[in-house]
Amino acid sequence: MLLFKRLYSVWCYTWFILLFLLLFPFFWLFLQREAWKPRAHYLNRLWGQLYFPLCGIKVEVVHRAPIDRCQAYVFCANHTSYLDIAVMGLVISNYYAFIGKSSLQKIPLFGYMFRKLHIQVDRASRLKSHQTYQLALKELRKGRSLVVFPEGGIYTKNPPEMTPFKDGAFRMAIERQVPLVPITLPYNWKVLPDDGSLLFSRHPVLAVVHPPIPTTGLQLKDLEALKKETYQTIENELKRHQ
Repeated sequence: MLLFKRLYSVWCYTWFILLFLLLFPFFWLFLQREAWKPRAHYLNRLWGQLYFPLCGIKVEVVHRAPIDRCQAYVFCANHTSYLDIAVMGLVISNYYAFIGKSSLQKIPLFGYMFRKLHIQVDRASRLKSHQTYQLALKELRKGRSLVVFPEGGIYTKNPPEMTPFKDGAFRMAIERQVPLVPITLPYNWKVLPDDGSLLFSRHPVLAVVHPPIPTTGLQLKDLEALKKETYQTIENELKRHQ
């Protein structure tokens, strides 16, 4: 079993690298101008559409309500695996900026794309965290959606249980009065667990996109209620798949 996991993991990582090598010239081209960046975003989606079938991983996306591709949203998902980032590219068709930790930009090829297309946050620096927050608000003002893992990282010791949410995503949604969309990822931790082994397992991937939660008229005093509603929505769905 362990031997199969290792061989399968080599297969998955090989395709991860090969596909990025094949698409990287186009990423590089489309990232040279701001107006071309939506095309680079489409390449992210294309990469996922190719990668998961090549790895033999079935991805099912369930929408509990329609999502307007032209509307800006703050998408919030639970976070248990590094696979979550790749899966979100298949889940969300809106043009979005992913907010992730700055260390991701150190990954060869992927890091270049991430640095140019998305938003990095350095949580060790209050100043840089504030700058990230202002940049994210600017993207929302331009009509671009945001994707946030509100736990702030992979901290759970008992996946898929969640750790408490941080305020940032909910504060931004309220400040810009844009809908917030909870997303539940129940099985990613089974495919690529955050246990240090970096070994893949074959298991279907499921993403449940919940109905948008409107924030029109909400004020910052409503932040805790919005955060609680989002947490409860994702948690209830996780319990359905245990």
